[in-house]
Amino acid sequence: MQTLYRSLLNVLPRLGVQVLDLGSGTAVLSRRGKRKRTAVGREADLVTRGSGRYAVTRVRPDTWVVARGRGDPSGAWTNVRLGDTGAHLLYDAGSDERTFQLAAATYLCGHHVAGLLEKYEVNCVFDVGANAGQYGRRLRQLGYTGRIVSFEPTEEAFGKLEKAAKDDPEWWVFPFALGREEATQSMHVGWATMNSLLGASDYGKERYRRFAKDRTEEIEIRRLDSVMDKALAGLTDPRPYLKMDTQGYDLEVFAGAGERIEEFVGLQSEVAVLRLYEGSPGMSEAVAAYEDSGFGITGMYPVTREDTTGRVVEFDCVMMRAAAAPK
Repeated sequence: MQTLYRSLLNVLPRLGVQVLDLGSGTAVLSRRGKRKRTAVGREADLVTRGSGRYAVTRVRPDTWVVARGRGDPSGAWTNVRLGDTGAHLLYDAGSDERTFQLAAATYLCGHHVAGLLEKYEVNCVFDVGANAGQYGRRLRQLGYTGRIVSFEPTEEAFGKLEKAAKDDPEWWVFPFALGREEATQSMHVGWATMNSLLGASDYGKERYRRFAKDRTEEIEIRRLDSVMDKALAGLTDPRPYLKMDTQGYDLEVFAGAGERIEEFVGLQSEVAVLRLYEGSPGMSEAVAAYEDSGFGITGMYPVTREDTTGRVVEFDCVMMRAAAAPK
């Protein structure tokens, strides 16, 4: 014998009402659009309108992530618990391994640096090789509110950098490069984010087609120690951090700090395992120079890897001066 509830469910469709019976005395009624049920664990249901397919990934006993896509996306997401941090990593199981690893390294490096800037009470970041301001924007997104001083010598990139920083009074920009000696020099440009004062190596030319189109631009080079007073002006207790991404020229920038390198509480440098530029230092040479000046490695993150062999081409090397850590 049918209950009154069940009888009503059977009658409603004749009256133009859509019925989605969820069982256990629960139903969803709608006038327009067919509803679909997707089970979410044992205690919940996802009710959607239309014929789209959804994938439900359980993150914690009381937390699910719902994704919509074409076809059947079930099983497309992988949930990984990150130790005892309470954090979880969700990623598309179909992601290319190399692309996924490099993206994860970029994310981890950014958060590592942001944490160190806070821990070491950094109030001025020297952004050398700023390009269009990507690094400065990332720092702001990660919560850094102190001063950023960016250096970019090429005309096109500097225009974009100026635009990125124009509404940020604590982000200063300068249209020149930094190096060992003050000079005017030709810079290889037209290589997008890889413009360099050094020519491409044979390995670099083989790896990147962009190196085949070579043109130069005259740029100004200053020493780091000659601009520090202006960059740090107004800070009562300067605690600077040096980020270098100059396509093989980082050690020249570092040398230009002279004895004032001792004022920096940390640094970040792109170090090469496989050299893309003629005359650039290898990773061991660069790291040794930084260590000789009192910096110790806190993190190494791959920037690029070879598709065919998996070898790392360059690392982002993050280093801090342990003696500068606040007590």
